[in-house]
Amino acid sequence: MSAKGSILIVDDELEIRESLEEILGLEGYRVASAATGEEGLRNVEEGVFDLVLLDINLPGRNGLEILKTLRHEAPDVGVIMITAYDSSQMAFQASREGAESYITKPWDNDKLLLEIRNALDKSRLQVENVQLRRALKRFGLPNIVGKSERMQRVFDLITQIAPSRATVLITGESGTGKELVAKTIHATSPRVDRPFVPVNTGSMPVDLLESTLFGHVKGAFTSAIATKRGLFEVADQGTIFFDEIGTVGVETQTKLLRVIQEREFMRLGGTETIKVDVRILAATNADLRRLVQENRFREDLYYRLNVITVPLPPLRERKEDIPLLVDHFLEKFAEENVKKGLRFTPEALRMMMDHDWPGNVRELENAVERAVVLSSGADLAPDVLPEQLSPNGSHGGRALLVEDLEGHSLFEIVETYERRIILDMLSRTNWSQTEAAERFKIPLSTLNQKIKRLQIDIKRRREA
Repeated sequence: MSAKGSILIVDDELEIRESLEEILGLEGYRVASAATGEEGLRNVEEGVFDLVLLDINLPGRNGLEILKTLRHEAPDVGVIMITAYDSSQMAFQASREGAESYITKPWDNDKLLLEIRNALDKSRLQVENVQLRRALKRFGLPNIVGKSERMQRVFDLITQIAPSRATVLITGESGTGKELVAKTIHATSPRVDRPFVPVNTGSMPVDLLESTLFGHVKGAFTSAIATKRGLFEVADQGTIFFDEIGTVGVETQTKLLRVIQEREFMRLGGTETIKVDVRILAATNADLRRLVQENRFREDLYYRLNVITVPLPPLRERKEDIPLLVDHFLEKFAEENVKKGLRFTPEALRMMMDHDWPGNVRELENAVERAVVLSSGADLAPDVLPEQLSPNGSHGGRALLVEDLEGHSLFEIVETYERRIILDMLSRTNWSQTEAAERFKIPLSTLNQKIKRLQIDIKRRREA
C-alpha cells in the first residue's frame, strides 16, 4: 500500500474515474475505482482504504445511502462526497451523515488535493487515537492522552509505581493534569476499591485544614459540638492526595511529617493515637526546593514526599499531543452537547498548534468546550476559539487600541486591565488566591480586596 494512502473512487462516469485515477496516481496515492455503490462497498470489505471519494448520484443506491452503510461498517474510513449539484442542503445532509467534506463537479484540482490531504490526516489521527486509547486501557490509563516521548515516560512511570505504597510527588504547572495522574495511580493500584480522597490545601485556613485532615473531638474549639473524623481516617486503606502541597503552613507540615513517618496521628483536642494505612500522593506547581531554602517548607518533609517524582511537562513542550487532545475533548463535549460530525478547520487547528497554552491542558479543554458550545455547523473555524489564540490577542485579532477605550475614564480603563490580569492569573493558578498573591508578590489580603472591589466571583468561576 502506498505510504501516502489508499483511495477508492466510486463514480458511475468512466471519464471521472479515469481522471481522478490519473491525478491521484501522480500524487503517489494507491487508487482503485468502482462504478456503483454496491461494487464500492465490496471493495471496502475486501481491501484496506484510507479514503473514499463517493459520488452522490449513483445508479441503484445513491451515495448518501452508501455513506450511511460505510459509516456503520467502516467507521475509520474517511469519505468525501462528490456531486454535480452545489446544494447547501445536500452538503449539510452529507456532513450530518459523517462525510469529511463535499466538493462539486467540475472541481479545482488543488482544492481537491487539499481536501484529500485534510481528510486523510483526520482519518489517521482518529485511528491513531483509537489505537492509543486501547494501549492506555491495557495499562489501565484510559483517561490520559498523549503520544509524545515525555508523556510515554510518564505512562511507564505510572505503571511501575502504581502497585507500590511509595509516596509520590507529582510536579508540573497548573493545568498539566496532576490530579488526573494521581487518580490514575490510585485506580491502577491494589487500593482501587478503597477511597481516593483529594485535599485542596491552598483553599483552606490553617485551623480548618488541620481539623479537616485529622478530625477533632467534641469541645476541641468553640464550634466543635461533636466528634468528627478527619480525611486521614476516611482515606484509611486507600489514597489521600494533597493538591498544591507547597501552600501548607509550617505547623501543619510538622503534623503531616509525623503521619508519613509513623502512620498515626491524634484528632485535634484528643489524646488517643489513631493508626492508619494511607498512601500519600502530593502535587505542586511550586519549586519546593526553593521553598526549603526560604524556610517556608520543611526539608525533612520534602524528602519524605519526594520518594518518587512524576514530572508533567507543560503543553507547549509536547505540542505533538495537541491534535490527540483536541480530538479527545471534541468527542467528549460533542457527546455532552448532543452535536454530531463536528471537526476543526485546518486554520483553527493551526491556531491551536501555534498557541503556547499557558493554562496547559485545562486551557485547551476549555477552548474546545467553548468551540463546541458556540458552533452553529459541523466546521469549527477560528471564530469560535478564544480571542487569545489569535496572533495579536483579542479584539478581532488585533491589539487593544486607544480608540477602543474612547468614552471611558482612565479609572475605568485601569480597572478593565487590572480585572483582566487578575482573572488570567487566577485561571492559571486554578483559582487559588494564595498562589496568585504569591505570584503577584502582594499580600493575600490586598489581592482579596481587589477581587472584592472588581466583583470577581471566584466561587462561580471555580465551579464553571
